[in-house]
Amino acid sequence: MYEQHHEPLLSRSEFLRRIARHAAVAAALVAVSLVGGMWGYHAFEGLSWIDSFLNAAMLLGGMGPVNVPRTDGGKLFAGAYALYAGLVFLAAFAVFMIPLLHRFLHNFHLVTEQLEDEEEEQDDDGPRAPA
Repeated sequence: MYEQHHEPLLSRSEFLRRIARHAAVAAALVAVSLVGGMWGYHAFEGLSWIDSFLNAAMLLGGMGPVNVPRTDGGKLFAGAYALYAGLVFLAAFAVFMIPLLHRFLHNFHLVTEQLEDEEEEQDDDGPRAPA
């Protein structure tokens, strides 16, 4: 999926397509998690769909629920969903950042390799006279 260390960097357009694919995966993960949270709040707490959306979205965004759970099932769901939402936030962020981090490290490796090649060429030429 990613280019190897000896391969050149992707072109800008290919890199932007890669970012778009990763952003779509991250967005899908958040969307599926939002729908699951809405279902849970609706089923366990009897909240309306719009209130369920608000609570699930607030938890996924790291803000916390708006409505305090009243039932035991709702409290268990809210606690489990809060833990899950924290992990989803980190996972979505990581999925989005992977291509950026890979490009940075790949570019760093290519530059380092180029510098090493230049040093080897200078060493092969013999000692240089002081300037």
